[in-house]
Amino acid sequence: MAINTDKNVYTVVFAAIMVVVVGSLLAFLASGLSSRIKENERFEKQQNILYAMGVNDNVEDGGVSFIGTDVVEDQFSKYIKKQLVIKGDSVIDNNEAYLIDMKKQLALYKKGETPELPLFIGEKDDKEFYIIPMYGKGLWDAIWGFIALDTNMVVQGVFFDHKAETPGLGANINQRYFMDDFTGESIMQDTRYSGISVAKGNNDPLNDRKEDNKVDALAGATITGNGVSAMISESVNLYKEYLTKISKN
Repeated sequence: MAINTDKNVYTVVFAAIMVVVVGSLLAFLASGLSSRIKENERFEKQQNILYAMGVNDNVEDGGVSFIGTDVVEDQFSKYIKKQLVIKGDSVIDNNEAYLIDMKKQLALYKKGETPELPLFIGEKDDKEFYIIPMYGKGLWDAIWGFIALDTNMVVQGVFFDHKAETPGLGANINQRYFMDDFTGESIMQDTRYSGISVAKGNNDPLNDRKEDNKVDALAGATITGNGVSAMISESVNLYKEYLTKISKN
């Protein structure tokens, strides 16, 4: 039986061309998707930082509402006056400090190396805010957030989020009713930096006591709450030398 060599060659060439075309198309789509993902991550970080300092679209008795991605970059430039990176004894300006991965920096710190710690100085209504990024461990996976302080080390706002906490329990750390409880609490206990504890049995459901360094725990979420407490305490500890200079001015 005769073999149609030309037809076989054309088939192989066509298949090779299709592989190249499809590969190029997939690479193009992946590149575009990667750019979009990075843009969304950038917007989300800016929204979270601004939320902690009270720049958001929240309404009374409503839930968490971020400012839109269409305005977040302009609002970030408006309210965040400085972005700093603290590395050992040096403090330098860095307009992309918000892109620093705190998970990686904490890993360096735990290995005994010097981390690069981002700090954001915001201004709103003639008031200065010092916003610290945080990263920790909940019950199932990572938790993270931002805490905004004034010069007296009193919390002006927080933002928390999580990767995989239990729905309806630990996952509620990103709910407004929990985050709002931190506002007005101090991270100082006498002259010592202590953070804020998420305390089971605190018996202060309206969070009227602002001098106790505690907020009420979420029901059924003890381990996640402990993770939030540890995250705040560890973050404060990393920044305490810089914060001490602020509070003494």
